[in-house]
Amino acid sequence: MRAEKQYLLEEIKEGIDQSELMMVMSYQKLDANMTANFRKEVGKSGGTMLVVKKRVFLKAAEFAGFVLNRVDLGGHVGLVFSGEEAVTTTKSVYNFAKENEETLQILGGHFQKRLCTPKDFEKISKLPSLEQMRAELLGVLQAPMADTLSVMQALLTSVIYCLDNKANQNS
Repeated sequence: MRAEKQYLLEEIKEGIDQSELMMVMSYQKLDANMTANFRKEVGKSGGTMLVVKKRVFLKAAEFAGFVLNRVDLGGHVGLVFSGEEAVTTTKSVYNFAKENEETLQILGGHFQKRLCTPKDFEKISKLPSLEQMRAELLGVLQAPMADTLSVMQALLTSVIYCLDNKANQNS
């Protein structure tokens, strides 16, 4: 195997082993500008996109323990890897696919070392991002404290109103 292919094989194997998310996609009608925009969008979410040869990808997948059928890989093959922000990366891939119809087709992949179908990835893309989930959790934790504070404030305010009314009656 030539050195370039060996380097690409190692890069794919490393991506499969170390990434939280790997999406395999088939793409067509992607020109250089669209590809650059796609890589930029995926990069914003912490992911990377690789264009690979089918034969090299099949060999890397085989080394990683995934058995794939070459027939299922139609068109050109691209891979998207993500680190910690897998949901955000999945959202960016699906948003790009919606904006540029008939260019990308998700074929499958893995998320947290589990094989996923395109429908699984679509569900993942609809999940809230990590930042949104943190905000929702803080809201849930803050609500009881805010309610308790408003009840205490209402009690104190009502005592002050009663004292004020009593003072006005005696005047």
